[in-house]
Amino acid sequence: MSRRGQIELSPGEQLELLESQRVVIVSSLGPRGWPHSMPMWFTLRDPAGQPHPDGPPREIWIWTYAKSQKVRNLERDPRATLLVEAGSEYLELRGFQIEAEAELIREPRQVADFGKELTVRYSDGIESIEGDAAAALEAQAAKRVAIRFQPRRVASWDHRKLGGIY
Repeated sequence: MSRRGQIELSPGEQLELLESQRVVIVSSLGPRGWPHSMPMWFTLRDPAGQPHPDGPPREIWIWTYAKSQKVRNLERDPRATLLVEAGSEYLELRGFQIEAEAELIREPRQVADFGKELTVRYSDGIESIEGDAAAALEAQAAKRVAIRFQPRRVASWDHRKLGGIY
C-alpha cells in the first residue's frame, strides 16, 4: 500500500472528524478568479436533505446571507472546495478536502428548517427551536440561503497513522 493510502481516513473516521469539528472552510472562486475562503458552521445531511443518520458523511450544508460574496461566487460558478481539519503538530494533523458542487436553496421554509437544525447543533442543551426563537429564525430565513454541497472528490489524511515517522 502506498504511503498516501496508509494515511487516508476511512468513511467512519471522516464522520468522526466531522462530528467533532465545528467549522468547515468553504472556498469558492471570487469575481477576479482568486479563491475566496470563509469559515462556516455546518451540519451533515443525507442526499434527500434530511439530518444525516449514522454512517459515512454524504453532504455538508451551511447557511449564509443571500447577498454574501460566497453566494454571488457560487451563483457564477457552483464549484467549491471544503476543508475540515484538526491537530496542531504535524504528526497530529488529520482532515479532508472535498471538491463539491453547491446547490443554493432559497425556499424560505427549507431555509428556516435548516436554520433550526444548525442552531440545535451549535447550542448546548436544546433539542428543538420553538416559540419566539423559531419566529426569529423564520424571519431571518427570508434574507438567507441554505447551501448544499454535493461531494465530487474527497482527499483525506491522518498523520497520526505515520507512527511518529514522516
